[in-house]
Amino acid sequence: MPFSSANLGALIQGNDFTLWHYRTADTRVAVTTAGYFAPVAGRLRAGDLMVLQTADAMALLPVRVGPGLGTGITLDGAVGPLNTLRSVAQGFRLSQAASAVVRTLVLAPFAASILVGSTIPVSATVTGPVSQVAFTLRDGSGAVVPPVRLVTVSNGRALTAFTAPAVGTGYRIRAEDASDPSVGVTSRSFNVGADLKLLLQEDDTRLLTEAGARLKQ
Repeated sequence: MPFSSANLGALIQGNDFTLWHYRTADTRVAVTTAGYFAPVAGRLRAGDLMVLQTADAMALLPVRVGPGLGTGITLDGAVGPLNTLRSVAQGFRLSQAASAVVRTLVLAPFAASILVGSTIPVSATVTGPVSQVAFTLRDGSGAVVPPVRLVTVSNGRALTAFTAPAVGTGYRIRAEDASDPSVGVTSRSFNVGADLKLLLQEDDTRLLTEAGARLKQ
């Protein structure tokens, strides 16, 4: 379409400056072509500004000699520099399910009177996913008396035995999960005494001392 003077109007005038407004159905390329504003060349002066509304853009352009329009800035447009905004939205969700797993060890009671060199049978009842149990014999200071017994759990039980250590007090038995020592149980303390059966001997109807001497009344 050709230039239409009815669509050109002055928004601000003063001090030899005019802010023009021009609206048209033409494209911006067509409006900024040389000679488009030739019919009003006498009214447009170099240094004026024009708010230009075309079919594809809205821009603020300076008036140059000719009268021609400078590059100016695009305020809005389908292909203008201000129409390059992009947005991206991304959602992320994490869920976790957990359940408690119970693991316990319970030591069976054993004899309170233990003699040096005798056998100490030990058993533990196991609950939960424990595949092996480590049994240890510990002295009064808590130090392990070798050897350590590593026993495979069968039908919820683990069985082993220790040879009674030297005469002493404060001994304990500990059973723990071989893969997680924090799961375990320690027995009450017990003492180991001397073997009394060697103190006396019998010779027919006579009692003898350990050295073989006859006891007299």
